[in-house]
Amino acid sequence: MATRTRLNLYFDPALIPQIEAMALRRSVALRRNVSKSAIVEAAVMSYLSGDSADQLEAAMSRRLDKLGRQIDTLDLDLAVLGEAVAQFIHFWMTLTPPLTGAAQSAARAKGAERFEGFMQNLGRRLATGDRFLKELSRDLDSLPDDPLPDESESNGDQE
Repeated sequence: MATRTRLNLYFDPALIPQIEAMALRRSVALRRNVSKSAIVEAAVMSYLSGDSADQLEAAMSRRLDKLGRQIDTLDLDLAVLGEAVAQFIHFWMTLTPPLTGAAQSAARAKGAERFEGFMQNLGRRLATGDRFLKELSRDLDSLPDDPLPDESESNGDQE
């Protein structure tokens, strides 16, 4: 068993409640007693080790890199969604004729019914973790990098 040397130290009174709270949180999290001495010892060891700043910087750098990649993915997903919504609205407005007053009430009722079905389907997909953009990303990743062959080349014998 390692021996320990007793050392009496003076702390700012404002630090004591913080040390006690941390010891209590660690005790609850680890489901065993963590002493205030262990908290202070860990803090002093961290302070005295010269590489702790480098380790912290490396960890922060990795985390920032990961966040940057996630933001890039979100940016692409948002661009896809924005373009898809714009295309849908454009085609819907182009192809949908205006309705007369009598037909509007029937269309509203049918629209409410369809919307309810849409919301139920959306809820199921979100609950199972299925995501359109994930599927789209997988589909795009599986496509070849080469452009589509020219029709004149693929149908050379037809004119």
